[in-house]
Amino acid sequence: MKLILASASPRRAEILRGAGIPFSVISSAVDETPFPGESPFDHVQRLASAKAELVAARSVGPAIVIAADTVVTLEGQIIGKPRSTDDARHTLEQLSSHTHSVLTGVALIRLPDGERRNFVETTHVHFSPLSPEEITRYLDTDEPYDKAGAYAIQGRAGRYIQRIEGCYFNVVGMPLARLSMELADLGWSEEFAMGAGAQS
Repeated sequence: MKLILASASPRRAEILRGAGIPFSVISSAVDETPFPGESPFDHVQRLASAKAELVAARSVGPAIVIAADTVVTLEGQIIGKPRSTDDARHTLEQLSSHTHSVLTGVALIRLPDGERRNFVETTHVHFSPLSPEEITRYLDTDEPYDKAGAYAIQGRAGRYIQRIEGCYFNVVGMPLARLSMELADLGWSEEFAMGAGAQS
């Protein structure tokens, strides 16, 4: 039973690879614009499901399709990827000295029978105070610009994180422990991993 990651995210691939989980990649592109009045929880759940369905329709079993969508929220509002340097600066100013939440929706589809699992994992992240100079130095690294919330906890921004409540890997983009539990529930095991050799 092979695993198919429905994402081109290098960070999600790195999490699975680091955990010794073999997989192949079929990227999925969906419109990630939130619906009017849609909650962050519903948003990530909807997008993860849409990505999984898209890839499952193009795949052949036996396999499990894994799809995920991650957002950063502050006071219930989604903070997306920055569109400019000024946007990234504003985002980091908002996060400074505050606690925000990272939500990842995950959708799994087992093929060929179509059995599904869906869940949303939440991690709370406590940010240190950031001076204007620190923000400028961080912006100069180019690290913030393709990241939700304009930072990478696994990169230089790790020095600004006082503590987290919940799964670290969820902040990077894939809640590894919960994913492993759900994969086992769908019948995937280390024995499949050792024999699959499908890492991509």
